[in-house]
Amino acid sequence: MNMGGPPAKVRAIARALVERGHEVTVLTADRGGEQGSEVRGQKSEVKGQKSEVRGQRSGWVANDHGVEAIYLRTVHNYRATTINPAIFGFCARRLRDFDVVHIYGLYDLFGSIAAWFCRRQGIPYVLEPLGMFGPKVRSQQKKRLYRKLVGNAVFEGARVVIATSETERMELIEGGIGEEKIVLRRNGIDLLEFQTLPAGGAFRARHKLDDSTPLILFLGRISFIKGLDLLIKAFAEVSQIHPQARLVIAGPDDADGCAEAIRKAVAEFQLGDRVILSGPLYGNERLEAFVDADIFVLPSRYESFGNVAAESIACGTPTLVTNECGIAPLIDGSAGLVVPCDVDGLRKGMKRLLEDEDLLAQLRSGCAEVAKNLSWEEPVGAMEALYHSLVSEGRAPLLQTATKLAADGRR
Repeated sequence: MNMGGPPAKVRAIARALVERGHEVTVLTADRGGEQGSEVRGQKSEVKGQKSEVRGQRSGWVANDHGVEAIYLRTVHNYRATTINPAIFGFCARRLRDFDVVHIYGLYDLFGSIAAWFCRRQGIPYVLEPLGMFGPKVRSQQKKRLYRKLVGNAVFEGARVVIATSETERMELIEGGIGEEKIVLRRNGIDLLEFQTLPAGGAFRARHKLDDSTPLILFLGRISFIKGLDLLIKAFAEVSQIHPQARLVIAGPDDADGCAEAIRKAVAEFQLGDRVILSGPLYGNERLEAFVDADIFVLPSRYESFGNVAAESIACGTPTLVTNECGIAPLIDGSAGLVVPCDVDGLRKGMKRLLEDEDLLAQLRSGCAEVAKNLSWEEPVGAMEALYHSLVSEGRAPLLQTATKLAADGRR
């Protein structure tokens, strides 16, 4: 449960809804590692849930701050797509017990199967693409094929489609999603996580960096869509003027070739120990990196929102983002800077922040107020109101749903 990105979003919304008196179940895949270990530690609870997940052979059940979390066993996976046969049994037995279903993400079997059962049973569902709608950078043909075979029906059946920024909203409209179906709701951050931050110096000490070393941090997936190739080139130019500066790139390898490209670029530009590839950071280590960084940079070619930038600001670290990040208008000039998504823009942004101490201090002092305005309170309230409205509208008549499915099959 110490993961960032979409899992952190789902966790935050689910916990907040429970605190408001709602019953919430999260159905997801068991990906092993820390998450799976946490669930496996609750075997006694699982035994009482055999009718729902068929015991330990098909999944595990855990309670996370009042949220029922069901992890279905993964029998196979390709990249982020998992095969979880137990989802069919769960949807057939339990889905009708829920008033509303919220599906996060695209291009996976989990959401597609749940959406099919929702349409069949007339259950209203909300679809949140998580910025995955536009085919970006890789697998464009596969994504278009998925949308043609499965995805279009998922979108058509959704009562509401959530966009987390104006950028994503326009992308959905341009992609043919009806404007009347789209609801704009920003992401948020859990301010409680950042109330007690670790003391400064731990991250720097691990990497043998003293307090005077200018430290620039990127934290996220190691993927071309994150613009890391642009960042390395920009930093190589900055490094010629500020050879004492260090760039930390932290995150899991997205297996798209970006990690290898970064290593080659570091060698090509002779950056040596000026670039630190730390690997993934979770939990307290993640916070230590934010606290010790002078500048956080998110050089993405596309971000529907950019939660990691909000987390950086919550740690009091001035942030540099590209104009392709949905969060950009919320932080520009108050807790960070926004630059064009190219080498020149990133170079100028980093150089300006490294050289203008007054500006850096001004942005740092603005972080607390911006972070307060980025809490989950407002977005969760909006989701609660949306769910209430869908429940009041009632379920779609089963006959109409069956007719629609038949029509879908003839296309």
